[in-house]
Amino acid sequence: MSLAIDIQLRLGHFARAVRIDADQRVVALTGPSGAGKTSVLNAIAGLVRPHAGRIEIDGRVLFDSARRIDLPVHRRRVGYVFQDARLFPHLDVQRNLGYGRHTGPQTVALDDVVELLGIGHLLTRRPAHLSGGEAQRVAIGRALLSQPAVLLFDEPLSALDQARREELIPWLQRVRDEVRLPMLYVSHHPDEVRRLADTVHVLDAPVASATPSEGRPLSHR
Repeated sequence: MSLAIDIQLRLGHFARAVRIDADQRVVALTGPSGAGKTSVLNAIAGLVRPHAGRIEIDGRVLFDSARRIDLPVHRRRVGYVFQDARLFPHLDVQRNLGYGRHTGPQTVALDDVVELLGIGHLLTRRPAHLSGGEAQRVAIGRALLSQPAVLLFDEPLSALDQARREELIPWLQRVRDEVRLPMLYVSHHPDEVRRLADTVHVLDAPVASATPSEGRPLSHR
């Protein structure tokens, strides 16, 4: 993955700059609370508009304030997995997965996703009858079925206890290894990052708006 982000974010009275340049396929973002990790993901997804700057992933420009490029969410081809699964409670797993399916050409098939994530036995269940780890696997499947060009993970294990976290990490590794999509992964857990990411990028603690800070690369796997 080629990831080039150079943006200025302004949220209320707080402002900061974020600059990330990476050519690894799986990039982890870490840093203290309030450093702007989720805001970076939201800017990539088109949910937050940067004050200025540029976002380019694998040669596709998603945002460029100088050139007045700001692709709408549905054209960015982003699969987003949040801290909580955000499944529709009134739909069973199969229909939750179907809701995420892209209407265009299908490069990722439903049966393949079900097998990849081991959720075939869950298809008739509703979210209330899933464990936290099972719900997140369904959320990952829904993101994959949107036919994304990049996967964004915003602390997908943070709501799970240690046992469920250990249960889900191998499935994330399987998605990483078999799907081969670019991934941007936010986490506070060093061990989780070490097991999943090719490189780690640290966003420094937030500072006063007059002196915005930048992210910095930390290490490579």
